[in-house]
Amino acid sequence: MAVKRETENVNAGAGAFRPAHYDLELWKEAMRLAVATLRLTAEFPPDERFGLSSQLRRSAVSVPSNIAEGAARGSRAELLRFLLIARGSLAELDTQLWLAREVGLAGDIADLQDRIHRVFGLLNGLMKSRNATTRPKR
Repeated sequence: MAVKRETENVNAGAGAFRPAHYDLELWKEAMRLAVATLRLTAEFPPDERFGLSSQLRRSAVSVPSNIAEGAARGSRAELLRFLLIARGSLAELDTQLWLAREVGLAGDIADLQDRIHRVFGLLNGLMKSRNATTRPKR
């Protein structure tokens, strides 16, 4: 995978700065999802460039970006905040993919749906492992 090769290249330098999110399987899977989404939208007609294509791209890029930012913040509360934002972007991406399929812009989205479900699972697992709650206690 291109994402794996690129992170290996970044990590190859001895003593080089290595962000914490490089070690997160969640971030790696979210990057794979973003790349797959960008490739899908590259096949959309030009008149969709500023419509659904743009929305899909923004949502897809937002997921790994927010995971990385949360991991870099240094506190559990900040990590949780950015993981929640990433989860919201993932839900947007899921909805937008279904819309793209329904209007005929995308055919089989099963692979992307599988990736979305994997990322949701990894996101929820990381949130739970950090003893983070996703809803306010009453």
